[in-house]
Amino acid sequence: MELSKLLEQAISWFAWLGLALFLLTLISFLIKWGIRFRLVGATVFSFLLSASLWAFTASYAPPVVVDGAKYVPIVYDNGYDLVVAQAQQDFPNDAIKPSLEQIAGNLKGGGRNGALVHVRIRKLENLGGNVSQPIIVGEVIRDIDQGKTVEVKKTNEG
Repeated sequence: MELSKLLEQAISWFAWLGLALFLLTLISFLIKWGIRFRLVGATVFSFLLSASLWAFTASYAPPVVVDGAKYVPIVYDNGYDLVVAQAQQDFPNDAIKPSLEQIAGNLKGGGRNGALVHVRIRKLENLGGNVSQPIIVGEVIRDIDQGKTVEVKKTNEG
């Protein structure tokens, strides 16, 4: 069963449980039953669970998966307008654009406040000894407000 379907069912289960417990709580106060205050806690807790699950499903978005994309670990994110991912030396050139789109698609707004976010993939070129230089192999710009990739700014196919 998908997570979203399970969450939708759980919301209704906890809401109905809360309603049943509410009715039982009302009856327990009328007949002065000994566990009436425990029922108040259980009722409030089940309504709280239902509301929390509803809030989670409203905010949950599954990750974007782009065909042809490869996993590229993010090595730098300033939290505002720049994200850099590190590709391995044997990273295929035809996977650069889909990987950039996948990384850009999975960015969340957060503290970015509507910035145009530059998403870059880089490789490290060994200059000899223990010295290396980063080479940008691809870059896209994502508009967080629009929720889409604005442009492919640079792609190095070599």
